[in-house]
Amino acid sequence: MKENVKVIEFQTNGTCCQLMQVAIDENNVIQDANFLGGCNGNLQGIKSLIKGMKINDVIEKLQGIQCGTKGTSCPDQLAKGLIRYRDEVLAQKV
Repeated sequence: MKENVKVIEFQTNGTCCQLMQVAIDENNVIQDANFLGGCNGNLQGIKSLIKGMKINDVIEKLQGIQCGTKGTSCPDQLAKGLIRYRDEVLAQKV
C-alpha cells in the first residue's frame, strides 16, 4: 500500500453490510476497501472496481443505487460514506 494512505471507517445503515473501511491516498484515490457482512461476492466485485478510482468518480457512479425496497444499497452506502469524508475531512484542508 502507498504511503500517506488514510483508512476511513463507517457504519452502514439499512444494508446487510454493517461496516466499511476504505483506504484513500493523498490524491483521493481509493487504494483498498474492506467490508463486514453483506454479499461477499458482490462486495469483492465493488472492491475490485473501485480500487484506483478517485472518490468523486466512485460517488458519481454509486450514489442512489437501490437494493430492492431498502431505499439504499451497499454501493449507495459506500457513496454516502465517501461524501461524508469528502465534505467533512477534505473541506477542512482547503
